[in-house]
Amino acid sequence: MKPRYSADFVTKEAVFTELMHHDIHQMWQQRKKHVFSGIGGIPIHGISLCESGTTFLPHERYCVVIVNGRNESVWKYQEVIFEYVTRGFDVYAYDHRGQGASGRLAADPEVGHVDSFDDYVADLETFIENIVQPSRYSRCFLLAHSMGGAISTLYLEQHPDVFNAAVLNAPMFGIHMSGALRLVAPAVAKIFDLYQSVPTYALGQKAYHELPFEQNDQCQSQLRYVWAKHLYQTHPELRVGGPSARWVWQAIRAAKHCIQDAGKLQTPLLLLQAENDTIVDNRAQLLFDDHTDRCQLKVIESARHELLMEKDELRDQVFSETMKFFEQFFEEKCAW
Repeated sequence: MKPRYSADFVTKEAVFTELMHHDIHQMWQQRKKHVFSGIGGIPIHGISLCESGTTFLPHERYCVVIVNGRNESVWKYQEVIFEYVTRGFDVYAYDHRGQGASGRLAADPEVGHVDSFDDYVADLETFIENIVQPSRYSRCFLLAHSMGGAISTLYLEQHPDVFNAAVLNAPMFGIHMSGALRLVAPAVAKIFDLYQSVPTYALGQKAYHELPFEQNDQCQSQLRYVWAKHLYQTHPELRVGGPSARWVWQAIRAAKHCIQDAGKLQTPLLLLQAENDTIVDNRAQLLFDDHTDRCQLKVIESARHELLMEKDELRDQVFSETMKFFEQFFEEKCAW
């Protein structure tokens, strides 16, 4: 049985460790594991946690599909998954090809590589069609972060009638870099990729390594940051280091396509921007917003890139904005 919490429950740092060791741990043990063949036969691993009915309408079934970012895994989203499960959502999530528990694409398993960014989108499509949609939900929502935001946007531009609404946290519509580097990065990455006999790290990139909390630019919650690093120490098979050269130019091209095709979007979007993001390009998010009338943009002031790993006062805003947005569509049935 899932634990019962108030309708506005959000986890707090004061009880984070206790929850992780007890309620969240118990929930995690109940997850159902899924494996399917992605493009090229790569095994893609996912999970689901399902209940019957919601805390809003007992006879309705809602689901949320979580699409994580680069160098992430469903394991990292246990706190987030718990918050949705306690509200009665069925939750689905998976690891992208080349990272987490899914099949790797390079001889060095820590190289963050992809042959084509379209493969990520195809894997998401397969996951939704084969794992999520057979359960026939009355409402279906999408929650994506960073690289997952770009993957999800490309998917939504091609599939306008699948989700009732989507929230993109710090989506990767551009990579944060200096103006001069932005001009030459795609060409340099393509040339470097051309002369690689096997996928290896792009210039300036290296194997997985951990920075002290004081030097990190991801989040401002030391508790959550240390927990995530401990997760990768305990499960080193989930780790990914820097990206390959091919990943870099594929990601830059995909981010541009997100913006160019934004006019095709029909799914209502909430874009949550981290004000102090140094990972993705916030200017590209503003450009994306200008290209579509389906997007609401909200800036989380003082936040860094990892919005769902932030300190309580910022993370609370993220969760509150997300739920308020989703709630607008609780009366709208899924097209499928």
